[in-house]
Amino acid sequence: MNKFAERLKELRTDKNLSQKMLARETGYSQAAIARWEANLQIPNIEVAVKFANYFNVSSDYLLGLED
Repeated sequence: MNKFAERLKELRTDKNLSQKMLARETGYSQAAIARWEANLQIPNIEVAVKFANYFNVSSDYLLGLED
């Protein structure tokens, strides 16, 4: 599993958010979030930046470039 998939799911569950709730908060579909978390699709950089801002983490952290 890539780090983005792993960390997105971790950050979401740490905030007690369902995929549907996160989708509503960020404007992405629940299906897209499910594909990203299952590592079936890799998001573009704009998506990564939006999630990094939403969760108040660095994009490097979200992408697995730093701990």
